[in-house]
Order: sequence, then C-alpha cells, then structure tokens
Amino acid sequence: MAKYSDISPVTDYATQVLAVADAELRKLRHDPMELLSRAVQPALWLVLFGQVMAQVRGLSAGINYLDFLAPGILAQSVLFVAIFYGIAAIWERDLGVLHRYLVSPAPRTALVLGKALSSGARGLSQAVVVYGLAFVLGIQVSLEPRHVLGIIAFIALGSALFCTLSLIVACLVRTRERFMGIGQMLTMPIFFASNAIYPIRLMPLWLRAISRLNPLTYEVDGLRAFMLRNGVSTIGIGLDFLVLITTFTGFVAIAARLYPRMGE
Repeated sequence: MAKYSDISPVTDYATQVLAVADAELRKLRHDPMELLSRAVQPALWLVLFGQVMAQVRGLSAGINYLDFLAPGILAQSVLFVAIFYGIAAIWERDLGVLHRYLVSPAPRTALVLGKALSSGARGLSQAVVVYGLAFVLGIQVSLEPRHVLGIIAFIALGSALFCTLSLIVACLVRTRERFMGIGQMLTMPIFFASNAIYPIRLMPLWLRAISRLNPLTYEVDGLRAFMLRNGVSTIGIGLDFLVLITTFTGFVAIAARLYPRMGE
C-alpha cells in the first residue's frame, strides 16, 4: 500500500501533463495545413538565403555553408513555432477554455509542462521538413541512431523552452495585439544574436557577449554537433544541455506562478 501511495502522485502528475499535451496536439491533427505552411520558411532560408550566402568566403568556419546553415535553420523553425505559442493561451482565455484548466486539480506546473511537451512535438515536425530539404540539397546530415536521439532531445528541449517563454509573455501582456508585437520583437534579436547563420567568432565583442546569454546559441551548437556527419560542438554538448535545461526549469517556475493571472 505504501509503495502504491509513493508511485500514485507521480503517475497522476504525468497523466495530467499528458492530458494537456494531448489536447494541444489534437488541434494540430485537425489542422494539418499548419505543418505545410510552416515548411515554407525553412525552404526559403535554405534555398534562397543559403545559396547566396554560400558565396561569401570564410562565413562557415571551413565547411560547406549549407551544411553549416541547416542546423541553424532547424533551430530557427523551432523557435518561430514555439515563440508564438502564447497567443493560443490568450485565445483559450477569451474562449473560456483556460478557466476550465485553472479550476481543475492539476498543478500549474503540469499545465505549463503539458503545453511545453506539445510544443516539442510540433518542433519535431519541423525537423522532418528540414531533413527532407537537406537531402534534396545534398547537405551531409547524419542518420546515426545516437545522433538522431540527440537531435530529438535538443529540438524538444529548445521548443519547450521557447514555448514557456512565450507563455510568460502572454501572462504579462494578456492581449493578442500586444503579444504579436512583442513576439515579433523577440524572435529577430534571438535569432540574429545567435550562431544560427554565422559563427560567433565573426561577431563584434558586444554581440558575442549577448550570444553567450542566448539559449538559441546552445541549441544550435547541439544541433550542429548531432545533425551533420562531421559535426562538432564548439561550446560542449554537456554545457549546451545544461544551459537549456536550467533555463527551461527557470521559465517553467515563472510561468507556473504567472499562469493563474491569465484567467483574471
């Protein structure tokens, strides 16, 4: 009996997280066109931007620039999907769905983690798109099982992190119009102040400092190490993962504290 009571709270908590995630993923199943529309952006970046910037010498630290760019575009796609996740929370408040969540016995962290988990699944759909484009363009991607598992881990964690950041912003601004403005204001600096499209060594010193504080930098570094056949981490896989998991944990704690305010 004691053994059951020790396990039951953990099982209940996991069930609550999965229930929220399942509710979010059902929206995606009912709107598969969203996945197709999300495929346009990485295609444009790889086919147009990548082909042009590949002509610039010294931009990719000695490897083919498309190889260098592909992990960055994958991280960018995940970021752009996750960072606007908070607008769905605002819609839920306006439609009354959020109130049902808040009156349920589920802990606020379970609600936040459920949404973060569903965002990670959406991020993995972007990986399928970018990998397909990479094969067409001849990018040297790795399909080793351990590398694929690493890619899944970094995409899921990165997507969950930026989804949680998005929920924090949604809790603070509470209106769709303000959220859209702040979301657009956040995405470009996060993307361009990272190593997604150029190495950190090419940045001015002040931008290098910002890049080191940017979670996307560590996500791209991990993806670049696992996605490419000869990929290497310039920061260290252990540090990449530690920064992402620490930042995510902090964001979950903040979001869980702010989330009830969305229902006011």
